[in-house]
Amino acid sequence: MTAYGLYLGGHSHGSEITSADLHRVNEIHHKFLGSFLRNKEKAKDSIIYSYKRHINGFAVVLEDEDTSEIAKGDTPTTVTGNLSGLKPGLHGFHVHALGDTTNGCMSTGPHFNPAGKEHGAPEDETRHAGDLGNVKVGEDGTATFTITDKQIPLSGPHAIIGRAVVVHSDPDDLGKGGHELSKSTGNAGGRVACGIIGLQG
Repeated sequence: MTAYGLYLGGHSHGSEITSADLHRVNEIHHKFLGSFLRNKEKAKDSIIYSYKRHINGFAVVLEDEDTSEIAKGDTPTTVTGNLSGLKPGLHGFHVHALGDTTNGCMSTGPHFNPAGKEHGAPEDETRHAGDLGNVKVGEDGTATFTITDKQIPLSGPHAIIGRAVVVHSDPDDLGKGGHELSKSTGNAGGRVACGIIGLQG
């Protein structure tokens, strides 16, 4: 297996995110993304930087070393992680199309959806590539999760490097809630934390 690290690190001390914070992290993101594009064979880790206060966590992504399968997009990517500082219950967890946080999490755009399908559950045939369902947060405000999915590769034409991960305030209804937003966002509510998927090391 080849390990790719994703980090979701918020500002737990409660301070507001400044323009200097955003500038610094965007600089780091572009540096890592450029490194990945130049050195795909050497890439070991990817990293997510988050800009929402009070939310902390990390995730590690593992992808199979079979490069022939990666090229075909048939290799699953496994995301394992821990989050803290969230309200108890289910929270929508998605890959969004744009690795842009210049206007906070709203700048990350819609769900990553290269096939132009409706929103759905991770196991559905009809779903966005970025539809990763929900993470379950306990009464202590923490979550430990593992998600394995074949539609979020770290290489190839639909790679998620340079895009963003978003944690939502409410449960994702997986496209089945009957709400006017069910088929587009899962009616998962606001964006409480986000981070750019880039490279580390």
